[in-house]
Amino acid sequence: QLQAYGGGLVQAGGSLRLSCAASGRTFSAYVMGWFRQPPGKEREFVAAISRSGGSTDFTDSVKGRFTISRDNTKNMVYLQMNSLKPEDTAVYFCAADAGGAVGTSRRVVRYDYWGQGTQVTVSS
Repeated sequence: QLQAYGGGLVQAGGSLRLSCAASGRTFSAYVMGWFRQPPGKEREFVAAISRSGGSTDFTDSVKGRFTISRDNTKNMVYLQMNSLKPEDTAVYFCAADAGGAVGTSRRVVRYDYWGQGTQVTVSS
């Protein structure tokens, strides 16, 4: 099971850190990803991190602003979001991909497990 939290309301230019807690003993066996779903739009890829944490992938719109990290000793994955923009407003989801690799794990259908989502609202 995955549980995402840390969302909230922030002004443009501000920062938020999302966290995702995973249960189970095999957390390090999964590529972990963050997706978001803006109002009225489809779910889209944001970032992914390899099983070891050594490789990451970001969608172009967040490069240089967001970082993804994980702590396999705590079964946690994080999304640090800086310089937030109103267009970052969305429900953010964490997800786990058992069979993929960073760079190929951008599709929603690749992911096996999903958290419940946390709302991020960026005001202008």
